[in-house]
Amino acid sequence: MKRTTEFEFSAGLRWTHWLRAIAIVVLTVTGFYLAYVFIVPQASDEPVLFLNAKFRMWHEIAGFLLIAVTIFKIYLFFADRTSLKERVAFLDILSPKIWFQQIKYYLFIGEHPKLRGAYNPIQFIAYIGLYMMLILVSITGMILYVHSYQAGGIGGALYDYMRPIEAMMGGLSMVRGIHHITMWGILIFIPVHIYMAIFNSIMGREGSIDAIISGYRFNKSHKR
Repeated sequence: MKRTTEFEFSAGLRWTHWLRAIAIVVLTVTGFYLAYVFIVPQASDEPVLFLNAKFRMWHEIAGFLLIAVTIFKIYLFFADRTSLKERVAFLDILSPKIWFQQIKYYLFIGEHPKLRGAYNPIQFIAYIGLYMMLILVSITGMILYVHSYQAGGIGGALYDYMRPIEAMMGGLSMVRGIHHITMWGILIFIPVHIYMAIFNSIMGREGSIDAIISGYRFNKSHKR
């Protein structure tokens, strides 16, 4: 048996993956602080210890970064030539045989199915769920943002567009609840994603984790 390498993930896809990871970490830490203050600044007579404002600033910066990379990644999925293998993965969802083989593989009672695309059906469905949560947390985040900055800038430009969505969601309090619940959905996804990436990398020995860094995956081929 010999191994060959295949270029699977473009530079744009890899950059969006790691920038998204950084943004989620920053959003999680700062978001927890904004919801449940866990650091109190040292008392001072000088009005410069606006710790809440600093956490809010970094939360907003990371939020806009997450929105930008999410939009760019969706664009890459539909338009990038290198991302063709991602789009082809949709065809594997339509095959009950591949679903059955993939479940057997995860239960250690079967071999990994031969896939046409970059992801197996379970991965593909999980990623669709992740992007739905990313879109929802971004929309609710923007609604919360415009209420603080409706006087001008991006907040002012988006204020009139966000208010009808806010009303459809049941008001600002409901939007905040949806924002927090969606965050927990993303936080549940992350450890499962890391575990499955390591699982596939070890069991498949195809460089699954290497691919999101270098872009290349190993393919097994048998000599005749």
